[in-house]
Amino acid sequence: MLEYILSADFSGAPALRSQLEQTEVVGIWAPESVSINLRVHEPVQHAVLASDLVPVEAHVHDQSGAYVGELLVWTDEGATLAALECAWVTDEMPTSLPTVDDVRIIRRPRSCDPRPHDRAH
Repeated sequence: MLEYILSADFSGAPALRSQLEQTEVVGIWAPESVSINLRVHEPVQHAVLASDLVPVEAHVHDQSGAYVGELLVWTDEGATLAALECAWVTDEMPTSLPTVDDVRIIRRPRSCDPRPHDRAH
């Protein structure tokens, strides 16, 4: 899923894509959560991003085409992959990541980048 989201064209994308083979999952955000914390092992090419949030909207749609949430990719200080967050707008938390076929990638406008939030580590 990270590879798919990072396939979008944005400043810093090549550096983040180069980190994928050195990235491991180091934890989940909460019991039964599909949101995960990541660690990138050195040596690594660091990205230069204006925000801790990768500037890509990865909208998740259900089988009927309805918007049900979004995947967010977070970095540590805009440099290395740090987390994959699964946000939802439905009543129930997802129990698995969506398939690539259920995700629509849109580059996030710079003016809409939200401020980073505290991630569970």
